[in-house]
Amino acid sequence: MDYLRVLGQFLDRPGFPWKKLIITFQVAQYVFEGFLSFRQYKILQQTRPPKTLEGEVDQETFDKSQAYGRAKARFGSISGIYSQIQNFGTIYYDLLPRLWDLTGTWLFRYGPYGFIGEITHTLIFFFTYNLITTIINLPVAYYSIFVLEEKFGFNKSTVRLWITDLLKGQALGIALGTPLLSAFLAIVQKTGNSFFYYLFLFGISVQLFAITIYPIAILPLFNKLSPLKEGDLKTGVEALAKRLEFPLKELFVIDGSKRSAHSNAYFYGLPWKKHIVIYDTLIEKSETEEVVAVLSHELGHWSLSHTTKLFGITQFHMFYIFALFSVFINNRSLYQSFGFHKEFPIIIGFILFSEALAPMDMVIKLLMNVLSRKFEFEADEFAVKLGYSTQLAKSLIKLQIQNLSTMDADWMYASYHFSHPILPERLGALGWSGKQKNADPKAMFGEKSDPVATGREL
Repeated sequence: MDYLRVLGQFLDRPGFPWKKLIITFQVAQYVFEGFLSFRQYKILQQTRPPKTLEGEVDQETFDKSQAYGRAKARFGSISGIYSQIQNFGTIYYDLLPRLWDLTGTWLFRYGPYGFIGEITHTLIFFFTYNLITTIINLPVAYYSIFVLEEKFGFNKSTVRLWITDLLKGQALGIALGTPLLSAFLAIVQKTGNSFFYYLFLFGISVQLFAITIYPIAILPLFNKLSPLKEGDLKTGVEALAKRLEFPLKELFVIDGSKRSAHSNAYFYGLPWKKHIVIYDTLIEKSETEEVVAVLSHELGHWSLSHTTKLFGITQFHMFYIFALFSVFINNRSLYQSFGFHKEFPIIIGFILFSEALAPMDMVIKLLMNVLSRKFEFEADEFAVKLGYSTQLAKSLIKLQIQNLSTMDADWMYASYHFSHPILPERLGALGWSGKQKNADPKAMFGEKSDPVATGREL
């Protein structure tokens, strides 16, 4: 595409202050998100629940939910500052070129003959960088699990299990990252200026491979999947799947309680063979009809083609990312601004390009959350039409209480951060008010306000 080449030449200006520009982006994003967090923190200081929840949530639970939200907000603020210090230090002190040179020295001294090239160098650099950042962030991860989550009764993990998961994650990253990153680099090296077409096709192949291999080889490394036992729940879910012509292959229960007390349910798989996974915590704390109602919402996403639409959007986004990367890959002024004057590694170009793209990513995040909230309301409406209005409302309330999820939200904060509507919005759409159910589904969804949102997965 000639216009991409022309754009690349236009942006490659000697002496252009890319470093200052990217630091400005990062600071501006941090200030903006801090402003949103301040607005949300004021909501978390409220002492009374929203009117929709007054008859559903007792004062003690609401106070605990607010305290949990404030604790997470304070932790997020501190961890955000910690992350900004890391980013600023990495950029200001040219740590990327220093690490690239250091790993190059290691490769030259200790690398086997025939493996001294950009791909091998990149693999050593990437995994070293990943290991360093993992170690640096260990205190933050530890506090999140063993202090914050522990304080509010959600953590079920142990230090030993946490360390085991970290080691498994690092090993898995090397095992899968080596061939994937090598292929990524090889495609860029061998396919010329049109490499983004081939990267796009490669990305689709990787996604399909991941959908197939994840539940078979990766998930069992961290969690145990067990077939759902015979009983009313299995019968109800199978009947729902049959009613919707959902291509259900297997029903699993996952031992989510091994690490956390939070609950969830989801499905995965190829278009002709799907698997449903239910958290053991959801089964333990909900009635059978409520679990089926939750799954009617999830299968609503499938029936309404939400998953297909999101997959299509993801592919478009991936193509546009790779196409724009072709504009920056040969941008010498970008490399030089960050201390790369002699070598111009592909992986470094991609990292710097990602930083430069941050403002656009913010806009895309906002738009995707708007779309996601729209889909959530539509999936709720789908469950209502199946006759699960009351059961879904009850289940949402139970999950809200069990997970101490956000019960109210500042509209601006929610619009930017949340992919799911907050509970009062969903109950309002369901026609639920003080344990009363609106009997007319059309009235329930006749008029809808703009979705707000919460960070829950359901």
